[in-house]
Order: sequence, then structure tokens, then C-alpha cells
Amino acid sequence: MDIPDYFLEKQCAGFLNTPELWNSTQFGVQQFNFPAIELTNFSPNPIPQNIRLGHQLEYICKQLLNYSNRYTVLLHNFPIYKDKQTLGEIDFILKDTKTKELIHLELTYKFYIINSEILDPLQCLIGPNKRDSFLAKLEKIKNKQFKLLHSYEGAKALEENAINNANIKHQACFKGQLFKKHGTATSLIQPLNNNCIVGYWLRFNDFISDAFKSFQYYIPSKSEWVVEPQNAVQWTSYLNTKDTLTTHMLNKNSPMVWMKKSENHFEKFFVVWW
Repeated sequence: MDIPDYFLEKQCAGFLNTPELWNSTQFGVQQFNFPAIELTNFSPNPIPQNIRLGHQLEYICKQLLNYSNRYTVLLHNFPIYKDKQTLGEIDFILKDTKTKELIHLELTYKFYIINSEILDPLQCLIGPNKRDSFLAKLEKIKNKQFKLLHSYEGAKALEENAINNANIKHQACFKGQLFKKHGTATSLIQPLNNNCIVGYWLRFNDFISDAFKSFQYYIPSKSEWVVEPQNAVQWTSYLNTKDTLTTHMLNKNSPMVWMKKSENHFEKFFVVWW
């Protein structure tokens, strides 16, 4: 089954509207400048619903890049093998139609909480379930994904597709949504982009307070995390939401929650289990 067209269009808009985590070059990684795209006449091709969010966004990214006319996608999700074992996959090889340059692009879209208990501005960015971190992903991009093209197997696979790895520039399209701790001032996370801070996080015990009892809630599926909160979902009461969150906490799962404060005022946050 494919993702419904109306929802896919919202995913495309959400992807485009999400800022990159940094500008130009930081940490030895050049950020890809995604071209400006007008979505009015854009009709995305169907995308399977049963693939994880990261793969959904890769398909969206590919369609948007081709639609931009600035880039041609030469390779997408291209596996590199050694003795029938997969060493890794190349997200994209692009050709810049303006400069004729070749770009190896690695796409990353992450949701990180800013853990103020960690003082280092980079180490404090962690996944809501504490299973991943910004620094770990950055190191993987630099030391594994970028280097894959220059391995013997990577160079050979590209050569078979008439691509010379010596002429390729490595770039990352690293988009992200960041969530500060509830009740704290907006954190300065230089050299990262503060425009990526879009919500907050709290613990379950913090949610059990009068401050949250008078609003309606919706717990989006992970495919919906990239989409902005909106009216056209099945909102539910605080008590029902608290019961659902209790199950998430027992399962050691930190869900995103949308909160409806009025018809046009929404907030989003993570309730962490730890």
C-alpha cells in the first residue's frame, strides 16, 4: 500500500521546510544547500507506506531534486558489495546541471532532544530514546559513508556506472528538528542552527500536572513526525493521552506528542521514558 497523496504532499512540505542543522562547512562536513522549490504544481510519485521514515524521505528527496531542474540524480540507494556482503549504500550521486560537478550526497533527517544535563553543545544532542546521537551520526558520515566511495569496491562500482570517484565532492543534507527541555530558555547551540529548535521535551511525571490537563492531544506515527501539527487529526483528551503514554513508558518508548491549545495554536514535544 502506498502513502496517501494528501499526506505525501504534507511530508514533502515538511521535509522542505525543515532547516539544515548547520550552514556551509562545519565539523569537516560541507552542508548541501537544498534548492528552493515551489510545490504548487508538484505531484509526488507514490511511495510505499511500509518502509521506515528515513527511506520515505530518501524517495521524497530524490523526487524534489529531480523536480528542481538544478540536479540530476545519477544513483540512488546504491549498494556497495564485497564478496556478496553489503559494505554500505550510497544515498545519492548527483550531477549539478549548472556547474556540471558531481556530488556524493548523504541524506540525514534526525529528531534530537537537547539534554541540558550534558554541558557540551554537541554531545547534548541525543535521540529521544537515547539510542543515537548527533556526534555518532556525524562520525559515521565522515568516517564510513564518505569513505565508502574511495574503497576499492566503491571505486569499482562507480567505474562500472561511468563515474570517476576522483571528481566527486562529498556533501551532507543534514536536516533536523531539535527539542529543548520544557521550561528552559531557548538554548544556544552554536555553530548549529537555532532555527531547528521546534519544540520541547519532558518526562512523564512532568506531563502529570495541571498545566497540561485542559488541552487536547494527538500522538503521531513516526511517518507524521516530519509534518507540522494540524487540525485534521483525531484529537483526544488528556486522560486518554495519559493512559496511552503510560504504555509507551512501560515499553521504554519516547513518543512525539502534539498538543492543541486552540484552533490555530499547536505545540509538539517528546515525552521521554528515562
